[in-house]
Amino acid sequence: MQSVKCVVVGDGAVGKTCLLISYTTGAFPKEYIPTVFDNYSSQVTVDSRIVSLNLWDTAGQEEYDRLRTLSYPQTNVFIICFSISSPASYENIKHKWHPEVSHHCPDVPILLVGTKSDLRNDPDTQRKLKEQNQSPVTHQQGAALARQIQAVRYMECSALNQDGIKDVFAEAVRAFLNPQPTVSKRHCILL
Repeated sequence: MQSVKCVVVGDGAVGKTCLLISYTTGAFPKEYIPTVFDNYSSQVTVDSRIVSLNLWDTAGQEEYDRLRTLSYPQTNVFIICFSISSPASYENIKHKWHPEVSHHCPDVPILLVGTKSDLRNDPDTQRKLKEQNQSPVTHQQGAALARQIQAVRYMECSALNQDGIKDVFAEAVRAFLNPQPTVSKRHCILL
C-alpha cells in the first residue's frame, strides 16, 4: 500500500487541528488546544486506490518555527491553511507560509485551503471585521492566491459543519498520486 505524507501548515488558530480532528474522528473539538506537533494516520480510498494517509499537524506560532520545519522532510503534499475570517492569516500565506514551504520543499505540491467557511456569512464575524475595516476573505481572493503561489488547487471547508473536509484530503492524495508537470521557475531572456 502506498503511503502519503501530508503536512498541514498555517497561522496559529486558523483551524488546522480542528480540520484534522474533524476529518479523522468526524467530530468537532470543543476547545482550542494549541498544537506543538501531532500525527494522525488513516487508510483512505481515492479514485479506487487505497493509500495510507499520514497527516502531520504543525504549530503555526512563531516560537515553533525551528521545530515545525523538522516535520518537512519526505513530505509528499502540503496543505497550507488560512482562516476565511482572518485576512491577516491570508496575507501570511504570501509572506510566511509559501516562502517557508517552497524553501524547504520546492518540488512538493501545495493545496491551499480556506478554513472556517461557515464564518464568511456569520453576522458576528462580519461585524468584528468591519470594525477593523476588513471583511472575510472571498473565494475569488483564495483562488487568486492559489494561482499566485502555484498551488495545485484552492478549496474551502468548515470543520464545524464537516463541509468539504473529505474533499480536501482526497484532493491532497490526488495531488501526490497524479502530479502535475512542474513549471520551470527559470526565466530565459534571448537577446
